[in-house]
Amino acid sequence: MLADSHRAERLLALTGLTPDALRDGLGDRAVLGAVLDFLAGNEADLLAAAGALQVEPEAIPAAREKLA
Repeated sequence: MLADSHRAERLLALTGLTPDALRDGLGDRAVLGAVLDFLAGNEADLLAAAGALQVEPEAIPAAREKLA
């Protein structure tokens, strides 16, 4: 997802994360939740992430529900 500079900029802007906070927070439930919320909030982002991860699009919001 971060390979697409436009999408990466939107992710950081909408979540309030910095690149360092994102990198350092990969094991943090709040950071993971923010990223999953970002992906679930836009169909194009959701489909791109699901494709990159080779999962069904429904798996991303389901992962968010499990995290909550």
